[in-house]
Amino acid sequence: MANPYRELFKAPGSGSFVLAGMIARMPISMTGIGLITMLAQLQGGYGLAGAVAATFALATAFCAPQVSRLVDRFGQRRILPVAALIGGGALLMVLVCTRLQAPHWTLFVFAALAGCMPSMSAMVRARWTEIYRGQPQLQTAYALESVLDEVCFIVGPPLSVGLCVVVFPEAGPLAALLMLAIGVTAFVLQRNTEPAIHPHEEHHQGSIIRSSEIQLLMAAMVALGTIVGVIDVVSVAFAQHQGQPAAASIVLSVYAVGSCLAGLAFGALRSKVPLPRLFLYGGVATAITTLPLLLASNIFGLSMAVFVAGLFFAPTLIVAMALVEQIVPPAKLTEGLTWLVTGLSIGVAVGAASSGWLVDAFGAPSGFWVAIAAGLVILVSAIQSYRHFK
Repeated sequence: MANPYRELFKAPGSGSFVLAGMIARMPISMTGIGLITMLAQLQGGYGLAGAVAATFALATAFCAPQVSRLVDRFGQRRILPVAALIGGGALLMVLVCTRLQAPHWTLFVFAALAGCMPSMSAMVRARWTEIYRGQPQLQTAYALESVLDEVCFIVGPPLSVGLCVVVFPEAGPLAALLMLAIGVTAFVLQRNTEPAIHPHEEHHQGSIIRSSEIQLLMAAMVALGTIVGVIDVVSVAFAQHQGQPAAASIVLSVYAVGSCLAGLAFGALRSKVPLPRLFLYGGVATAITTLPLLLASNIFGLSMAVFVAGLFFAPTLIVAMALVEQIVPPAKLTEGLTWLVTGLSIGVAVGAASSGWLVDAFGAPSGFWVAIAAGLVILVSAIQSYRHFK
């Protein structure tokens, strides 16, 4: 039986843009935690560090779709270097201002400008779409990208923290900056695989987020990200409560492994089930698999619960991305994909903040109620999407 992932890379230039895109997307996972670690070491507290990192995260959520909208209009070759220069230059200024002990407001200004970094995962998916539009290989390509996103967020944070602690405080964000410069440069130089600029029709003017279909998918992605944020925070608190703080890394790894395995398996399938129905199944399964989180009483039980919950993260994301490719006009594709990635990022922040409050007030297990609520939102969004798309 042929390996569907090996078949993907028969397309000329595909391996090169995937590698460049992987390098260029690493800064998104490294920068926030790197800023927190750096500022905590140099400023002596987490209040300022968290606020600056939150500014960067919110700015990224706002700016990334706007950058992608410009990419759809003018092309990757023209927009990505400018966005990377603004975002990377601003990140460099955060490091300089920190080292020079500049006023705190300068950190917030440059952290906000650093949010102009492009959503490289959306750029890579746009290239895959250009190659395999309307073909079954596109689902496999989206599955591969979802797994690479997972790998990015597994490897990036510990790498950034380790560099900040072991080398020097600014080393983590600086490494992210270098990866952004190298990755984006290598990516845009590969012109043969760059998506064509599609003409914008008059009735497609304005942001794609105004589309009710995208809003439904966006709501589901925010909820999906919320579950991830909850698991991140509550796993750490739960492990500390059990007297095994180091076990939190095991729990988080199990969740990522479950998602990666399911994503790879799903991408290898050639299902004839319509995408709206697959999304409905994913929504139902995601909602159901949040329930066992409440039953966990020890590290092993929590690991099993998050493993099962992780099994439906990547497949649901893959189907959502495939739906965007079907419902969004080609001239808006990159923006549409970016809104979904942005929704995940917003959800992670919401899940971490809300579950953290519950954990502080009522104990570690209470944070999982946020995941239950998020599962319900995904279920409702999936049902509404099915009714809308079918």
